[in-house]
Amino acid sequence: MCLLYWQIVFEDVFSARDPATLEHLKELSSRRRVIEESINQSSFITEAIAREMSGGLTSHCLRVILIVFLFLFPFLYEMHQDLQKLEQYLPLLENLIFHVDLVCSNHRVVRWISELKIRWSSALSSSSLFNLRGPRFFQIDNLRYELGMTLYLYAALLRERAIEILPADLVQSATLFREASGVFQHLANEVFPSLQSSQSVERPLEATPSMCTVMSIICLAEAQAVTIRKAEEKGTTVGLLAKLHYGITELLGEATAIVYSNTIEYKDISSSFLEFISSCKALHELRSRKYLAESVKIGEQVGVAVGVLRDALINGKRELPGEESWRSIFGKEIDAASDMLRKFENENEFVWHEKIPCGDELPRLQGNKIANALPYHPKRWERELNFKI
Repeated sequence: MCLLYWQIVFEDVFSARDPATLEHLKELSSRRRVIEESINQSSFITEAIAREMSGGLTSHCLRVILIVFLFLFPFLYEMHQDLQKLEQYLPLLENLIFHVDLVCSNHRVVRWISELKIRWSSALSSSSLFNLRGPRFFQIDNLRYELGMTLYLYAALLRERAIEILPADLVQSATLFREASGVFQHLANEVFPSLQSSQSVERPLEATPSMCTVMSIICLAEAQAVTIRKAEEKGTTVGLLAKLHYGITELLGEATAIVYSNTIEYKDISSSFLEFISSCKALHELRSRKYLAESVKIGEQVGVAVGVLRDALINGKRELPGEESWRSIFGKEIDAASDMLRKFENENEFVWHEKIPCGDELPRLQGNKIANALPYHPKRWERELNFKI
C-alpha cells in the first residue's frame, strides 16, 4: 500500500498578491503533481515478484531486507528516478512554510491551510494494508505535515536506492543508507515534534517522531550490514566481524524497544514490519555467534567454540520467522551453523577432548556499532511571497 497523496492545488487556495507569488504557488502544485502521478499510478509488486527480483543478492539478510521493503513500499521500486523530483519540490515547500509562518496567526491563512486538505495514507498501518475499501487517509491541517510526509517519502526513496545499487557499489549503498538515516533523524528531531504539540488528531505512524527514530536506526543497521559485507570481502578478522554483526543486533534491539514502549501509538502497526525487525535481529545474532565460535577456535578453545555454536542453534531455532521466505533464508544460516558444529564436535572428540561449557560459562557477545547518520540540511528557495490577507 502506497503513501498516497491527496491532490493539492496551492494557487486555488492561497490568494497571491503579485505574479511572482502566484508563479511560486503554481510551480509548487506542478512539482507535487508529478510526484502524485508517479506514486498513484504505480502497480503493486507482490512479495513473490520481489523475491524473484532479489535473487541476484548474495547476502541472505539483505535479501530479507529487500523482500520486506518492497512488500511494505512496493511503489518505490518504480520511483528511483523521482529523488530529483522531490529535491525540486522540497525547497519550494520550505519557502512557502517560511513565509506562512510569518503570518500564521491570521485567520484567513489558517482557513487556507485547512482548505488544502493535506491528506496522506500509511504504508505501515495494518488497517491501511488490508483495507478492502481502499487506503485510509489521515488529514492534518499543517504545512509541516506535508513537509514531513514528503521528507519521509524522500528518505524511503534513498533507502530503496541504496538497496538497488547494493550489488554494484557497496560504498555508495552504505552512504545512501546513512543519508536516509539522517533524513529520518531530522524528521524525528525537527519536523514532527511540532505536530505532536499543535494538534491531537490521529496521524499515520510515519508522522510520529518515534517511528522516524525507528526508521533511522534501521537504516543505520542496514548501512552496517553493507559495511560488514565489504569487510568480509577484505578478509577482516572473525573476531571483529562477530562484534559488527552483534552491533546490528543491538541497533535493531533499540528499534524494537521503541516500538514496544509505545504500545498505544503502535497498536495498528503492520505485523510484517515487526517480523522484519525481529528476523534480521535474530539473523545477525546467529551470524555473530558463528564468527565468535570461529574466533575462539582459532585461539585453540575448541570446547568453547562448540558451546557457543550449540547455544547459537538453540537461540536461532527459537527465533525462526513465521513467513516462509524468511524461514528459508534463516534455515540456511542454521544449516551452516549445524555443519560447523558437527565439524568442531568431531575435532574436539578425537583431538582436544575439552570440556563443553554452557550458560554463563560461555563468552558474552560484544557489539561494535560503526555506522552513523549523515545529517540532513534542508534547502529553501529564497523567493519573497506576498498574500492578500
